[in-house]
Amino acid sequence: MQTLKSYNKSLLVLLLTFLLFLDACGLYKKTDSRKIPTNANERIKKNMEEGKGFRLGNLGKNKGGDFQFASSNPLWRATLDKLNFAPLNNVDYAGGIIVTDWFSEGNSNEQIKITIRFLTNEIRSDALDVIIHKKVCNSQNNCQINKIENNLNSEIRFAILKKAAQIKNEDLVRKKEDNPTDYTLPKSF
Repeated sequence: MQTLKSYNKSLLVLLLTFLLFLDACGLYKKTDSRKIPTNANERIKKNMEEGKGFRLGNLGKNKGGDFQFASSNPLWRATLDKLNFAPLNNVDYAGGIIVTDWFSEGNSNEQIKITIRFLTNEIRSDALDVIIHKKVCNSQNNCQINKIENNLNSEIRFAILKKAAQIKNEDLVRKKEDNPTDYTLPKSF
């Protein structure tokens, strides 16, 4: 019984000491309740503006994500449409790159690989970087790979941009038909 009383006394002394230090550190400050907003969201906003507290973004809010699908990007769709003749090696929408596998026409010992890098999602002349590599192999399978720069790069870029513009216009017409009051089409339609 005696030890229980001494235990309670030491616990009380420890608690009082802790509260004294807590008050000395400035963690507990007296406030005027008239100056504190009663609405929780307003209190949070005020505390965030004053640099107090923290937020974990939109954690706990039941909102859908912001998704960007390749099927909604006309430039991406046009590129896949124009490269449908070649086997694809790497297709990464998030990374903005499409790489074909090595291919050739016929039994030639020359093969090419086309790499398309997306620099922006907008349909404009500098939106794509077209890189073409040519591989030439001799009869002993010794191959030499070179990057080629010729009119084919520009022709592929132009064909993709032209197809992307067509796809975008078709999408606008389809949206106009589905929701006639939501979209205004350019005067050329």
